[in-house]
Amino acid sequence: MSSTPIDQYSSLRIGTIEYVAPDELRVVLDNESPESIALNTGSPRLFPRINGYLLVPIDLGFMVGQISWITIERTPFIGKESNLVNLPMPLRKLQLHPIGELSKDSNDEFIFSRGLETFPSVGDIVLIPTEEQLKSIIENGENRRVYIGTSPLIGNAQVKIDPDKLFGRHLAVLGNTGSGKSCSVAGLVRWSVEEARILSPDRKANGRFIILDPNGEYSKAFEDMDSAKSFQVQVDGNDVRNRLKVPLWLWNSEEWCGFTQASEKTQRPTIVHALKCVKNDDSPIEVQSKINSLVKYVRIIITELHSLYNSGEPFGKFPKPKNFHNLIVKWMSGISRDSSFPKNLNDAIDEYENLMKGFITQRSGQYPDFSYTKNEVSDLYQKLKFIYQLGGGKEEDLIPIDANTPIPFNGKDFIRAIEASADLLKTSDYVDTLLTRVKLLIADSIIKSVVDDIDMTLEEWLEKYIGKNKEETITIIDLSLLPSEVTSIITAVIARMVFEVLQRYRKMNKVALPTVLVMEEAHNFVKHYSDDDSVSANKICCKVFEKNCT
Repeated sequence: MSSTPIDQYSSLRIGTIEYVAPDELRVVLDNESPESIALNTGSPRLFPRINGYLLVPIDLGFMVGQISWITIERTPFIGKESNLVNLPMPLRKLQLHPIGELSKDSNDEFIFSRGLETFPSVGDIVLIPTEEQLKSIIENGENRRVYIGTSPLIGNAQVKIDPDKLFGRHLAVLGNTGSGKSCSVAGLVRWSVEEARILSPDRKANGRFIILDPNGEYSKAFEDMDSAKSFQVQVDGNDVRNRLKVPLWLWNSEEWCGFTQASEKTQRPTIVHALKCVKNDDSPIEVQSKINSLVKYVRIIITELHSLYNSGEPFGKFPKPKNFHNLIVKWMSGISRDSSFPKNLNDAIDEYENLMKGFITQRSGQYPDFSYTKNEVSDLYQKLKFIYQLGGGKEEDLIPIDANTPIPFNGKDFIRAIEASADLLKTSDYVDTLLTRVKLLIADSIIKSVVDDIDMTLEEWLEKYIGKNKEETITIIDLSLLPSEVTSIITAVIARMVFEVLQRYRKMNKVALPTVLVMEEAHNFVKHYSDDDSVSANKICCKVFEKNCT
């Protein structure tokens, strides 16, 4: 005996809608609806339960909603003047979060799709789904191939995922302490790699998983997999197969300012200038010969001249030209002839000095005009370039290097570069706290083992920590032994490098490099901050993910 749709709806009805919004629906349960176990779907089922599914009939199918809360609303006792009394009747209510639509295809099978085109209205009935409908909701998708567990809400049905969709978007795994978040994440990674190996001819997955692990929980989870590498901090001479390395020269200027909490007006310009100098090998240290020292000094001046010309210093409004003229006077005293120099080099220095003396003479006396013409700046540049070439300098070395270019340098050279830049920029009185923070960074034996390394090249670092294309790699970066004062900035540097590599690879090769960045305890690194907050390591770390994960 067949039943009509109305009869079927009547047997599955559990309540009606009383409130509709784009992100939630509120339902009043009928007095006859189940209180703990539902029997009207053909088999016993726990109802109502958080995260359970309910259906609301719409145009050509059903809206699917997920239960997010359940409550009992008690009506107040109301008495009347007559002998009749209205007894209070408690109302059971729940909230639904709309997630998609369920409809039938040409084969009369249920198909689930996420998103809604039509919302129900107030007064519409709410139904409990059948086993067939529940199975269609849970098992939707065409590429479900990674088995991750069973669903206790749906008769222990197998739950499978499409790893391409799961890891192709942002994903948060949330839960209370001890609820199994880390185990679930480790399982997702392992099961996905194992399934990819089955489908791959060479039994390798084309993908990289990079796990930032602040608690040291993931190393043992993958120790039996040959593609897994765990990088740890070396402490007290402990035997570490893969030592964690995040060199100083990988840090950009913003990360340095965040770590040192540099002030905006004096300390930040000093850091940026010092980074340029140390990456140009312009630190005035370890002079091999007088000519080498001269060439380095001239290259500094040429680089600075480029910057000042582009900013309009020589011919801008007062006091810019005067400041530029004062630098001219200072530059002149740093370049002088020497008996050990070749004759052609000394002749070039004489021409330079004559030009500079002419500049100084023209701008002496009362009320001088300190501005320079384009031709004068060009003449100065040509004289400096000629000295540089006669001293053995290479043309390609004159190309300005950005402060954020990853060129190796060590901590001691960086400290000297800060001191030299402070003298040049006249900020020596304001960089004491800045220097103290950098010196403490280099002095700490644990931190130094991580950050002070110039033997590793950028290509080696990328290959070691991110991996090659068409290569299966699971990289666990164990941050558990890293001091708390540098954990955020180290995390920021690693994350930024990963994001930049993925962006540049996609731009150059027109395809994505399959990579998943897993961040354990993400709430400790991605925190709310105000734009008014001063620069800090935590803010810099948060901004890295904010910039690249939107």
